[in-house]
Amino acid sequence: MKIFIAGASGAIGKSLVPQLAAAGHEVTGTTTTEAKLEELRSAGARGIVLDVLDRDGVVEAVTAAGPDVVVHQATGLGSIGNPRKMAQEFGPTNRMRTEGTDHLIEAAQAVGARVVAQSFAGWPFKREGGPVKDEDAPLDTDPPAAMRDILAAIRHLESAVVAADGIVLRYGGFYGPGTGFDFDGAQTEAVRKRQFPIVGEGGGVWSLIHIEDAASATVAAIERGTPGLYNVVDDEPARVAEFLPVLADELGAKPPRRLPAWLVRLLAGDHMVVMLTDIRGASNEKAKRELGWNLSRPTWREGFKELGAGASPG
Repeated sequence: MKIFIAGASGAIGKSLVPQLAAAGHEVTGTTTTEAKLEELRSAGARGIVLDVLDRDGVVEAVTAAGPDVVVHQATGLGSIGNPRKMAQEFGPTNRMRTEGTDHLIEAAQAVGARVVAQSFAGWPFKREGGPVKDEDAPLDTDPPAAMRDILAAIRHLESAVVAADGIVLRYGGFYGPGTGFDFDGAQTEAVRKRQFPIVGEGGGVWSLIHIEDAASATVAAIERGTPGLYNVVDDEPARVAEFLPVLADELGAKPPRRLPAWLVRLLAGDHMVVMLTDIRGASNEKAKRELGWNLSRPTWREGFKELGAGASPG
């Protein structure tokens, strides 16, 4: 097939483009900088410079590529880093998930292409009931203030893509090459420096996914997926108090500090307390069943061993 990937030079694109090329697909990938065009070419894609917020540019580029599938992976998440400025730092990504999504859907529909788009399963579920949610579970109706615009943008993307008979992939928290949880990533470094604490009882349930498994699920969705929502996470949602000490141990670091919720709320904001104590995880049963998707790292336990060894995954 002909595949058009918006945001192809991002963390998931670096794994997704080679996998699609290896499967024989013809890939056109976008980036926002000329410097990354050679990266895309080396990975197996024809690269173009494009801003998904440029409606006319998107329509022109998609029309020229004539794809069977348009894949929306465009975000501004590479610049995220200050917990206290979460709402501000997500501003560009929110626009890509709203305006950018609308532009890509319009362009895809004009050429008769299907749409596959990136969403998130990490914290948006309503914080009630059991610890693990499937695709039918409601999203949060009362998120902390710093998360409200982010969740509104996620809701817009999901509803727009589903209304267009597209596929929404709700990825878990990424780890592996090119992510904050790489061997030398910023979040991994925070674990080494004991700057990533367990808050209270550490009851927040996180669903994680190795970046290469996220990419392989995306390939499966492109090739075999039917319209709707899919949680793309690993087999073992885990409480922060469970996975964080394991990661620290694999990295040869001291155990994470334990801090009271009131202190973290003061230092980083209420949203960080919620993420570390109260969010719900996600089930991957639908994605495995309907997409025929098999994970190379079924749980974070296997993946964290790679991080600790500094191994090159693959």
